[in-house]
Amino acid sequence: MSSTSSSTDGIPLDLKAKVDKYLEPFVLSEEKLREISKRFLKDMNKGLGKKTHHRAAVKMLPTFVREKPNGTETGDFLALDLGGTNFRVLHVQVMEQKVLKMNSKICPIPQEIMTGSGKQLFDHIVACLSEFIDSQKLKGKTLPLGFTFSFPCEQKEVDKSVLIRWTKGFSCSGVEGKDVVKLLKKAIQRRGDFNIGSVVMVNDTVGTMMSCGYPDQFCDIGIIIGTGTNACYMEDMKNVERVEGEDGKMCINTEWGGFGDDNSLDDIWTKYDKEVDEASINPGVHTFEKMISGMYLGDIIWLVLKELAKDKLLFDGNVSDALTRRKFETKYASDIEKPDNGLENASKILTKLGLKPSPVDLHVVRLVCQTICKRSAHLCAAALATIADRIRENRGVDILRTFVGVDGTVYRMHPNFSTELQKTVETLAPKCKITFLISEDGSGKGAAMVTAVAQRQASQARLLEDGDIDDDEDD
Repeated sequence: MSSTSSSTDGIPLDLKAKVDKYLEPFVLSEEKLREISKRFLKDMNKGLGKKTHHRAAVKMLPTFVREKPNGTETGDFLALDLGGTNFRVLHVQVMEQKVLKMNSKICPIPQEIMTGSGKQLFDHIVACLSEFIDSQKLKGKTLPLGFTFSFPCEQKEVDKSVLIRWTKGFSCSGVEGKDVVKLLKKAIQRRGDFNIGSVVMVNDTVGTMMSCGYPDQFCDIGIIIGTGTNACYMEDMKNVERVEGEDGKMCINTEWGGFGDDNSLDDIWTKYDKEVDEASINPGVHTFEKMISGMYLGDIIWLVLKELAKDKLLFDGNVSDALTRRKFETKYASDIEKPDNGLENASKILTKLGLKPSPVDLHVVRLVCQTICKRSAHLCAAALATIADRIRENRGVDILRTFVGVDGTVYRMHPNFSTELQKTVETLAPKCKITFLISEDGSGKGAAMVTAVAQRQASQARLLEDGDIDDDEDD
C-alpha cells in the first residue's frame, strides 16, 4: 500500500515511533509470511487426508464439481446467492459460450431473520424467489437451480450439503447439521406456488472460479475477500482421499477462514484480534477470517485507535462516547486510504463519529488503516501463494500460468488491497504467473454455470446408458 516514507508524512518522528510500537505486531516480514505459507500447506494436507480431516482446521471440503464449463452448455437456470445480509435471485440464460441473459433481484435479510429460526430464514428466501419468478413470467416452468450458500458446509453430493456452522453474523436455529438443500425444498413445498428442478449446491468461491473460467479454461482458483474470506481450487483426485477415484480433478472448498483455529497462528494473533474474537458470536472459530475480512477489519482498527487515544497519542487523549462504541466500518478504511482525498475523507468520517481530529490525527488514523489492511492482504497472499504452488507441483511444471477469479468488497473497493496482494504473491510464489480476474456476478452466474455443467453431464450419462455415444468419447 503506501510506502513507509509517505505514511510518516504529517506525523512528528517522536509520535511516529510511539505509534509504531502499537502497530508492530501487524507488520509481517517476508520470512514470517513464508513460514505461514508452510503452515497452511501442512493444514491443507491434513484437511485432504482421510484419517486426519476430522481434526483439520482447514477443512478442504470436496465440492463434487469435477469439470469446468466447456462451452457446450445451454439452457435456462435459476440461481440463489446467499452469503451475507443480502441475497440475490437470478435468472440466467446460457447458449454457445455466452450468457445471453441475466436478470437479478437483491433481497435484504432483516436482522431478526438472521438470528431467528431456520424455518423463518428459508421461508423468507422462498418468498423472494417466488416474487422474482413471478416478475420474470417463469411461473409454470420447472427450471434447475444453482444454490450458492456461502457458509462452511460438508458437501455429500452436488445436491446435498450439510451446514457445519454459521458465520458472518448468522445464528439461525435448526440449520447447523442439516442438509440445506432439503430445507430449501421443504420451504418451497410449504409455499406451494412454484416448483424447481434439480438443485446444485455451490460455494461462492466455486461460483467465482466458474464464472471467471467461462469460456476460458485456465481459471483454477477462486477467492472471496469481502464480508468473509475463502478460497477454492482444482485439486488432483489422487490427493482427495475422502472421495473414491484417482482420475481427473475436483474443486476443493478450502474453508481457509478456519486456518489458525487450532492455535497455529497464535504467534501473530494480536491482543486486538483476541478482543474482536471474544466479542464475536463464534469465539475461537474462523481465526484467519477474523484477521482478514471486511466484517472484522473495522473493529480491529477501532480498537487500536481507542487505545492510542486512551494513551494520549490520538485525539488529545479524548476517549469520547464515539470511541467506546464500535462504529468504525471497514469501508471507512478504504475511503481514508484513497490517494487523492483520503485525509479529507478521514476528517469527515471522524467528525461524523463525534471526534475532533487534528491534522496530525488524520495522518495517524490513515497509518493505522494502512498497516492493518496491509496485513490482511499479506495473509491472503501467503495462503494464495501456497495454493498456486501446489497446483504447479501437481502439474509438474516449472512455471504455472493460470487465472484466479476474485470477488468481494475488500478486494474490489479498497484502493491498495489488490496491488499489495498481487505483489506479495509474486514474491512468495515467483514460479506462478497469475492473472487476477474480477468476477462479474460471480456467485450467481457461477452457480448457474455449475448447474449447466451438471445438466450436461447428466445428459451425457443418459446417452451413455442408452448406448447412443461411445463410452470412451472425450468430454
